[in-house]
Amino acid sequence: MPEKRTATTGWREPSAPVAAAPARTGPVRGSHAATLVAMCLGAMVTFLHLTATVSTLTTIQRDLRIDPTSLVWIPSAYTLMLASLVLSAATLGSRYGRRRMFGVGVAAMMAGAGVVALATTLGWVVAGQLVAGAGGALILSNSLAILGVTFTDPHRRTEVVTAWAAASGVGLSVGPLIAGTLLAHVHWHGVFLSTVVLGVLTLAVTTRWVAESRQPTSRLDLPGLLLGTLTVAAAVHALIEGGRHGWTSPTVAAAWLTAAGALVAFVVVELRTAAPMLDVRLFRSPSFSAVVLVAAVSLFGFTGVSILLVLFHERAQALSPLDTGWRMLAVFGLYALTAFAAGQAIRRTGFKAPLTLGLLLGGLASLGLSTHTPGTPFSQSWPLLALFGAACGLVAAPATAAALASVAPPQAGMAAAAVNTARQFGAVMGASLLGTLLSTTLIADLPGRLAAHGVPESSRSAVQAAARAGTGETATTAGPVRQALAESLTAGVQAGLRVNAVVFLAAAVLALALVRNRPHRHQPASDDRG
Repeated sequence: MPEKRTATTGWREPSAPVAAAPARTGPVRGSHAATLVAMCLGAMVTFLHLTATVSTLTTIQRDLRIDPTSLVWIPSAYTLMLASLVLSAATLGSRYGRRRMFGVGVAAMMAGAGVVALATTLGWVVAGQLVAGAGGALILSNSLAILGVTFTDPHRRTEVVTAWAAASGVGLSVGPLIAGTLLAHVHWHGVFLSTVVLGVLTLAVTTRWVAESRQPTSRLDLPGLLLGTLTVAAAVHALIEGGRHGWTSPTVAAAWLTAAGALVAFVVVELRTAAPMLDVRLFRSPSFSAVVLVAAVSLFGFTGVSILLVLFHERAQALSPLDTGWRMLAVFGLYALTAFAAGQAIRRTGFKAPLTLGLLLGGLASLGLSTHTPGTPFSQSWPLLALFGAACGLVAAPATAAALASVAPPQAGMAAAAVNTARQFGAVMGASLLGTLLSTTLIADLPGRLAAHGVPESSRSAVQAAARAGTGETATTAGPVRQALAESLTAGVQAGLRVNAVVFLAAAVLALALVRNRPHRHQPASDDRG
């Protein structure tokens, strides 16, 4: 097979695909540009739903009177389903049709958002989020697969994937603004109708212009799917409920044991399966293992810190959802811009520099933000907010590229899927762990704050009970009580930011030490030697 040598790395790459191109069915209706638009709209809707959810947490909590620990389930349910299903979603698309599964994903996203829009209890909100998360997994996996099949030229494919990632950033950026604007005029239920509207537009473009493609030989690894989902779900349950019932309580201990047992079983099953959902042998590469961890850490911080910052602005600084959305634009906007720029620059910089620098800057920004109080003006906070967003964006594209460079070319697809799964796993861990840390710190810190502000002892128990139930602050809350609540919530936010800083800085050291900076020179096969 003829081969070419890249100018920047010297890595030998086959000039033609090793495997046969996936089978395509149905006529090509319309231009490639319309396909790109449809896939970008799909990416937008998944991330718009996430940030819109985060932006409505305070309003939902007050309306449904949800305790702080249970509130964490609302964003976690969405990311939990994404993390659990994103690998299998790609296999479903290959087997049953990528356009079809993409459309099913958009419909599920709309249905889940519709359930949330009609929900009157926490249970229905979480149920809707689970359905929307399943749809998001189908959208993300199959949109990338459709772009890969449609744009076969490697350079053009890189350009459209970068545009797809930028569209994701647009969804992140406009979500809080849309939510804030709608919350100023309608009930919080109406915020989730924006997902439905964008979903209808996405389906219309997809149905009209996107061609079907499939690879019928793909096999669904059902045991791997079930064990992987059980592992993640049990770990998330233990993290969230540990803050409420205690880390050594029987139910939490049982959840941890279930997660550990399911993880061991998952590894054993994947090693013995002919077509595994995740080839765990990839982790024999130290560089690949480090990149997967870095990818998880980046979304751990990005998702978890976003939740902390939204709650801080709305609850501690008493800002409206729209004002909060404008402030969060410093995070989400810089994330989108930097992710796009980093994707264009990695051919010149390699992988190690942006990954290490992004994690280092993200850790330092988290430390800086952890010093802020309810009285800190936006003029002092926006540079750190922008720095944190840019730092996370700096990691996004290089992490995927580094994962592909850490394995043999035939394993590139599995490596990309593994990194995507790691990101979603990091997102659900960030939402659950940092959110739970916030709620437990708030409850533990509140008695001392109430005493410091001179709240009578006879009133403290009622205030603490109300805070545990999620009804601790209303429009009529007395000034000293409101200040104590704001300071206690700030203490929880600061604790979460400090934990995130430690995680980011540790990951920076790992990236610097283990990540391979350029594609590995794999031993060529006998028919590839030049």
